[in-house]
Amino acid sequence: MNYANTVNVLVPTGALGAGIAFADVEAGLASGAHAIACDAGSTDSGPAYLASGRCKYSRAAVKADLSILMRAREQAGIPLLIGSCGTSGCDEALEWTRDIALEIAAEHGLHPRIALLYSEQQSDELLGAAAQGRIRPLAPMVSVDQSSFERCKHIVALMGPEPYIEALRAGADIVLGGRTTDTAVLAALPLMRGMHAGAAWHAGKTAECGGLCSVNTRDGGVMIRIGADHFDVEPLRAGNRCTPYTVSAHMLYENADPFLLHEPGGVLDVTRARYEALDESRVRVTGSRFEPGPYTMKLEGAAATAFQTIMLVGIRDPNVLEALPRFLVQMHALLRQRVEQALGDAAGDYDISLRPYGWNAVSGAEEPHDQPHIQPHVPAEIGLLFVATARTQELATQIAKTCNPLFFHMPLERDMPLPSYAFPFSPAEVERGPVYEFFLNHVVEVDHPLQRVRMELVDLAEVAHA
Repeated sequence: MNYANTVNVLVPTGALGAGIAFADVEAGLASGAHAIACDAGSTDSGPAYLASGRCKYSRAAVKADLSILMRAREQAGIPLLIGSCGTSGCDEALEWTRDIALEIAAEHGLHPRIALLYSEQQSDELLGAAAQGRIRPLAPMVSVDQSSFERCKHIVALMGPEPYIEALRAGADIVLGGRTTDTAVLAALPLMRGMHAGAAWHAGKTAECGGLCSVNTRDGGVMIRIGADHFDVEPLRAGNRCTPYTVSAHMLYENADPFLLHEPGGVLDVTRARYEALDESRVRVTGSRFEPGPYTMKLEGAAATAFQTIMLVGIRDPNVLEALPRFLVQMHALLRQRVEQALGDAAGDYDISLRPYGWNAVSGAEEPHDQPHIQPHVPAEIGLLFVATARTQELATQIAKTCNPLFFHMPLERDMPLPSYAFPFSPAEVERGPVYEFFLNHVVEVDHPLQRVRMELVDLAEVAHA
């Protein structure tokens, strides 16, 4: 297959820190990669990582992956692009990743030119944009509230490909980006080199999670090859396969519409896309279109709101398990009554939650009692999780300690002997720390793609020379 007229992007993983095999990267380099690109962030695991600025993955895991990629980039002399550094892409997380990159460079004698793309926003500037009507909510948000901006610890705006293109044109060897759409970091180089916009965006969407668009999703990443009217995708690891099904299905990943994907500068439309197996492992996609539109950047903002302390017991009592709905309602009422008796007004605005794992802790839905033909599910055992939420950690723990005797020893009936449920930890109370919440899920209109992005260049060659 002749790939002289394509731009080839090696995507080794869906998330920096999740694990990269050096052999997979070497295979991609040998098959003509023009760039290495991958994502490093997400909101999948909730608001904690944005609010705290901490990375979801360990420093050691991120360093191991980044070391492979930086050395591979040096070997091949091609650019390396990483989006949404440190999970959240806030300034703190970006600089945490920068420091790891500098450490790797020093250890291996590397001297790349590194571009840092900052996308964290200041609340006062966004309030000005909101006053001009340039910010609107995305579901489930319903309004643009001034207090939401002010409450956020960190706010980021999701970049498109243009800042990465600007960094590459400035001579960057490595581009470390703040919060970015997963697709944009992969589409940047093909778009910069004039490849088909629909193909570039669709290829980026397909490969955003590395090998997830292949049959064996954990067997390495993929290569995307973007041309003038199509893109091809193939796995990096021998024995793995991409099929029309696995490739087309990825448009539904984290996307409610299987045909339309909204990006900062328009909409990817794959309504007319066609997926053709070139052989047992490669797929060609044609017919993808990108429809330009008003340029907007999604805003994400989060902060800590309260604190939690948890306790856990295991319950195998068959009488309790057969009467779980009544038991849980009864326990919850008695726990709240006990807190009010012991702490009174000092408890403040608190919450107690009981989550029976093994019954309905995930769904929260009770068994259907109004359908006689469906037998209610009686589990063999449950793990009952107690969660106290309060304005301070000390208060959450005091609530848990106050509830301890009832939580561990409450019988199904008042006249029964007191049971002892199985508790796995001593002390029983586990302080979980802050509770985080998203306050912003909005979009902001911008005059141009670089308006809310700041770029800094770190030239290690110049530093070494000096």
